[in-house]
Amino acid sequence: MLEVNDIFFSIEEKENNGNIYKKDILNGISYSFQRGKFYAITGPNGSGKTTLAKVVMGIYNQTSGSILLEGNDISDMSITNRAKQGIAYGFQHPARFKGMKFRDLLSIAAKSDKEDDLVKILIGVGICSLDFLDKEVSNKLSGGEIKKVELATIIAQNPKVAIYDEPDTGIDLWTIGPMVELLKKECKDNNNVTVVVSHNEKFLEAADEIIIVNKGKIVFKGDIAAAMPLLRDMDFCNWKNICGGVMDVRCHR
Repeated sequence: MLEVNDIFFSIEEKENNGNIYKKDILNGISYSFQRGKFYAITGPNGSGKTTLAKVVMGIYNQTSGSILLEGNDISDMSITNRAKQGIAYGFQHPARFKGMKFRDLLSIAAKSDKEDDLVKILIGVGICSLDFLDKEVSNKLSGGEIKKVELATIIAQNPKVAIYDEPDTGIDLWTIGPMVELLKKECKDNNNVTVVVSHNEKFLEAADEIIIVNKGKIVFKGDIAAAMPLLRDMDFCNWKNICGGVMDVRCHR
């Protein structure tokens, strides 16, 4: 459904002496994402996992390789056109829109301003107060509130591919479990591709397939049981980076 084929991404870096050199971030990543499956991409900090997600969305342009959505090549499409094709992206630090109310933002995403439609989405993301619809999407919202706003707008779009970069950022521990359950349900009910970039154990456990990226390459794909020996390898990762700092026997020796 969504295919990335031999994706490379490089940037130019400057050495102390002023010389410019090419730094490879992604090194030939290929993968096929299937409808109705929940994927978790993880790996050490700086491994390229978020870069891969941003290349799929079109935030970054791959140096080489191709991206196919339902068999159609979208490699050269803009972010806007990829969104029109059905790809949605949740940022680790969501944008805020001073002067815009949540009601207006959600109505645009849902393509509906019917109260019943908006309320249904609110309830789904754990927002109980209807007054929240009239809050401004600004810096006055807490980290958890702005995350719920973004989550609601993505769900309202009913995307073919939903990508979430560190969706637990700013979310309290008691909210993560329901968030995981919601994303899993949306994935199954809408038969879409859901991709979560995360170190959090709860997302890894919920995933149908875990993809571990290291040094710009996919070094593992499989379930949590098969992934844990690699994730607990202290030569490969720091347990705080991979497991979100949650002390668990599976995350350290």
